Amino acid sequence: MAAPRPEEHEIAVVGARAAGAATALLAARTGHDVVVVDRALLPSDTMSTHAIARSGVVQLHRWGLLDEVVASGAPPIHQVTFTTPEGTMTRTVKDSAGVGFLVAPRRYVLDTIVAEAAARAGATLRLGVTVTDLRRDATGRVTGLSGHDQDCRPVEIEASVVVGADGLGSRVGRRAGAAMVEDRGANGAAWYAYHRGPAWDGIEFFVTEGALAGVFPTHDDEANIWICIPAVSARAASRSAGSLEAGFDRLLAHHAPELAERLAGSERTSPVRGMVGLPNQVRQAWGPGWALVGDALYHRDAITGHGISDAYRDAELLACALDEGLRHGRGLDPALDGYRREADAARREIFDITCELADFPPPGEFVQLQRRLSAAIEIEAAALAARPIPGHDRLAVA
Repeated sequence: MAAPRPEEHEIAVVGARAAGAATALLAARTGHDVVVVDRALLPSDTMSTHAIARSGVVQLHRWGLLDEVVASGAPPIHQVTFTTPEGTMTRTVKDSAGVGFLVAPRRYVLDTIVAEAAARAGATLRLGVTVTDLRRDATGRVTGLSGHDQDCRPVEIEASVVVGADGLGSRVGRRAGAAMVEDRGANGAAWYAYHRGPAWDGIEFFVTEGALAGVFPTHDDEANIWICIPAVSARAASRSAGSLEAGFDRLLAHHAPELAERLAGSERTSPVRGMVGLPNQVRQAWGPGWALVGDALYHRDAITGHGISDAYRDAELLACALDEGLRHGRGLDPALDGYRREADAARREIFDITCELADFPPPGEFVQLQRRLSAAIEIEAAALAARPIPGHDRLAVA
């Protein structure tokens, strides 16, 4: 049987989750022919840091999607409580950078909202497609991708640029030969589960020696209950307790006994999930005909809960670079190198704080780092709020 004739698109995005769907949305809104493929079908869940920092909420607001997220049932979160060995303090989420609350939506809801917005903007969604390789020309430049759909029928796509938004184990990154440019270790672990039971007034953090636990209120009157610990402690707890679930419960009881007591009458509505050995790393951002975004580019420990916000920030930086390189005559390679420099600068302070927190310093120092993190997020949110909104002029005309 003859090979299928390749589909032709300007931009092919691999991965339809946070970074990929947002890149496709913004590139489509700026007038580009975009196809986004993912081996998963939506709606479906994925492992996640779950809560969205103010900078990520600002992005959803700027893109016109925050109201839809709230309408889906994600509760607006108006207060954050910190419990430390010195006591408990509650703060109201202030109105800043255009938003006055936080959200922690389930990913099967959030990712579907952003992906469907990308489709409304004109992007072509090809779900259930597994990418197996990259297409190249005689010079070695990436010119598209190869894969197959759920029925094992071949899929061939040609594109001016392939964007790898396919997560920590990015196949696009591997096939492109993206080098590791920064590796700062993988010393942390994070476990979480969903619970229904007590009512939660807002986000809660529990800081103790060698751990950070917390609560993120989410859809369906549930809360995401989580704990971040050193990888060595996670492995020891799992071995001694005999199972992931028992280890999770034991760690909560030890590090956040007040939280564990409040959960005693609740219903756990999911298995315990998580990852041990959370890498802090940055890959090469781009090469001839390809670019990386989201966890495929940059992964950090979950302890700062900044993964979704990182993905949304870098998706916008990449979408703007693609628009400059493809539409405005700057040249794709120089534009992508500009993306690399902007993303490097944008992540630096929060990446440094994340790595310091992932070493689990004593609680007093940990709290000081958390204050630095809050200040850095506020600065990032304000900077994002001040940026021109990609495609806004086209939306206004439409």
